[in-house]
Amino acid sequence: MSAASTETSAPLPAAGSRVFFQAAPGVGCVASGPITGDDPVQKKQGKVTVKYDRKELRKRLVLEEWIIEQLSELYDCEEEEMPEVEIDIDDLLEVNSDDERAIKLQESLIDCYKPTEDFVRELLGRIRGMRKLSAPTKKGL
Repeated sequence: MSAASTETSAPLPAAGSRVFFQAAPGVGCVASGPITGDDPVQKKQGKVTVKYDRKELRKRLVLEEWIIEQLSELYDCEEEEMPEVEIDIDDLLEVNSDDERAIKLQESLIDCYKPTEDFVRELLGRIRGMRKLSAPTKKGL
């Protein structure tokens, strides 16, 4: 047997996952022809990076994961079993004072039997300085 037949191959990615490679403009696979500027995947990826500030998106994602973790502890259950609780960060950022934000949060957590004051205080501290994610304007695409 040759050495090539004894090599192990890496596991294939899951069927739903995609990997994208960037090629030089006008270069494509032999079977597919050249890449055109009308490729929807390339346009979509470009728009995402232009429209939103990645740093803000990352901060928002970290905050939302923290909220889910805290709500799981407050309601003493897994995310799937948790009652419907809606905490809209953008709505909270529209409110002018922390007192009004706290009231809004307490109303959302009315069904929680555990004390929520620490969660509310920590969440208000975490959103301080954040900006509302609004629909961005196009920047010369």
